[in-house]
Amino acid sequence: MNAPFAARGTATALPQPYLLFLGDTTEPGFAKTAFGLRDWAGEKCVGEYACGATVSTGLPRLTPAEAVAKGARGLVIGVANPGGVIPPSWRTSLVEALEAGLDIVSGMHVRLADIPEVAEVAALLGRRLIDIRVPPGDIPVATGRKRSGKRLLTVGTDCALGKKYTALAIARALEARGIDADFRATGQTGIMIAGGGMPMDAVISDFEAGAAEVLSPDAAPGHWDVIEGQGSLAHPAYAAVSLGLLHGSQPDVFVVCHEPGRSVMLGTAGYKVATIEEIIDLTTALGRRTNPNIRCGGVSFNSSALGEAEAAALMEAESKRLGLPVADPVRGGPAFDALVESCLA
Repeated sequence: MNAPFAARGTATALPQPYLLFLGDTTEPGFAKTAFGLRDWAGEKCVGEYACGATVSTGLPRLTPAEAVAKGARGLVIGVANPGGVIPPSWRTSLVEALEAGLDIVSGMHVRLADIPEVAEVAALLGRRLIDIRVPPGDIPVATGRKRSGKRLLTVGTDCALGKKYTALAIARALEARGIDADFRATGQTGIMIAGGGMPMDAVISDFEAGAAEVLSPDAAPGHWDVIEGQGSLAHPAYAAVSLGLLHGSQPDVFVVCHEPGRSVMLGTAGYKVATIEEIIDLTTALGRRTNPNIRCGGVSFNSSALGEAEAAALMEAESKRLGLPVADPVRGGPAFDALVESCLA
C-alpha cells in the first residue's frame, strides 16, 4: 500500500506479531496507536498488555510471557500521549517484556535507548529497541515546486478523530477502483501499518514542508498519493505540523475529518473544537499558497459513538447543509462511495 518514495523515510523491518502495550492510559484518544493497529493490522496483533489502563482494544489481555507463547515477537507501545513521553510507571513493564523475549517498538518522542534500565536490559539480552518517531537526517527545505501526480490530504477539526482511518479507507477504495494509489503515512501508527512513512511531528519546523515534499514526490499523472493528516490547523498546540504538511503536500483535494459530539480539543482544556466550515475555509486559504486549485472533496465523520440509524440521519442532514458528501469510512456504504467519487471528480 505504501510504495517506496526515495531513499529517505522510515522503513524498518518490525518484529511481528505484536503485543499492544496500553500503559496506564485512561483516555481512548491517547490509545490511538493500539486501536489503529487493531483495526488495520489486526492479523499482526496477538493481544494487549497494560499496567493500570482502563482503556481496552478488546484483544486478549496477556502477559509478555503469554504473548511470546502465542508467537509475539514485539511489544508495541500503543499510546500517543501529549509530548510522547514514557513515564516511570511503565518501565517495569517494558523490562518485563524484554525479559520475556520481546523487542520493543515505540512511536514516542522519548527514545527507548535514553531510558537507562530499558537500554541496559535490552543490551544484556540482545533485544532490539526500535524508535519509529525518528525522521531521516537529510530532509531538504521545501521548494514549493509543483509536482506531477495527484494528492489528497486528510485534515481535521481536532486531533485523533479519524484522519488516518480516512486516508487508509480512501486509498483502499481507490485501489479497488483500479486507480494507482498509495497511502502516505505521517505518524507513528500509520508508519507501523504501512511499513514506511515520515514522522512529521518529529521533524524540525523549518523542514516540515520539505519532509512532506519528500514523502510525496513526482508521480505519474494518474497516480494518487493519499496523505495521512496530522493535528489540526485550529489546534493551539499542533497547528504548526498541520500547516507544514499542508504546504508541502500541495493537495489537489482535502477531506475534513470530524467527530460529532466532541466539543473540547483533545488535551487542551478551554479550547472548543473548530467547526467543519472553519477548517474548510482555513485549509482552502492556506493551501492555495502552494496549490491554487485546492478544493474540499467532502467530510469524513467518526460516528463510532452513534447508532447506525442516528449516524446515517446525521450524515445525510450535514451533507445537505454543507453541500458536500459526508460519510463514515468505517461504516462505508453509498455515502462513502459518494465521498470517494467527489474526491475524484
